[in-house]
Amino acid sequence: HSCSAMAAGSVGASPAGRRALVVLAHPERASFNRALQEAAVEALRAGGWSVAVSDLYAQRFNPLLSRDDVTGGAPREPDAAFNYAAETGRAWREGRLSPDIRAEQEKLAAADLVIFQFPLQWFGVPAILKGWFERVLTQGFAYSSATGAIYDQGPFQKKKALLSLTTGGTASMYTPQGINGDINVLLWPLQSGTLHFCGFQVLEPQVAFSVAHTPPEGRSQILESWKKRLATIWDEKPLTFAPNSSFELSFAGGFVLKEEVRERLQGQEHGLTLGQHLGKPFPPDNQLKAQKE
Repeated sequence: HSCSAMAAGSVGASPAGRRALVVLAHPERASFNRALQEAAVEALRAGGWSVAVSDLYAQRFNPLLSRDDVTGGAPREPDAAFNYAAETGRAWREGRLSPDIRAEQEKLAAADLVIFQFPLQWFGVPAILKGWFERVLTQGFAYSSATGAIYDQGPFQKKKALLSLTTGGTASMYTPQGINGDINVLLWPLQSGTLHFCGFQVLEPQVAFSVAHTPPEGRSQILESWKKRLATIWDEKPLTFAPNSSFELSFAGGFVLKEEVRERLQGQEHGLTLGQHLGKPFPPDNQLKAQKE
């Protein structure tokens, strides 16, 4: 199979032919994160999906970048320069990535839908999942700045992804008035800078707030509404990001919004997105809710 076909996935498949990948980043078998992951697998399989799981802690997935991620090739001196992005990009093209990276890339390449299940830790993903992003999303496979295969032109533009996360804090703590600040701001680096950067259509995140303080019946309700959502997940509208066509896509142009786009936005109350806010108020819930038509 060709590399490009492998990266593209198959979106035209009937529901029964679709594939999902659930990436779990929680070490405990009795955790609510695992319950959410198991609920997702159950609901998707009931809907005719074929589901693969990457249980990163159970796999003892190595989150550390190293030269060992590239196999074969000419031997190198330990002190010789090694550009990780360039070297792993070349190794991907030549089939020389380490077996653990290749195994994850094959699961990801086959998936139409990817769900990342994790507890929010220090306002980000657990280290093991950050390492998965850094090692698995190699140049060429997941993006290519040189060819402009980024954001809405990225290799995964026919795939859909979403974050399913749990928090320690309550929902009100993550509002624009809350002590932790607006959760939309926390979600931007992951949803825009990681998932959408690789082309993914990003679906609304599934957030279970303050799980430790949620009684058992509340937890059951969360699991049931998650399963219900997954029954029609493929039909959901993704979050809105600024299209590549809105930008001057060159170093000379600075990769900034085109003059005419900025002029068009001048009279508007809100910025274009949370990231491209143009000094205006953020569009409400830009990283939580798909825009209504």
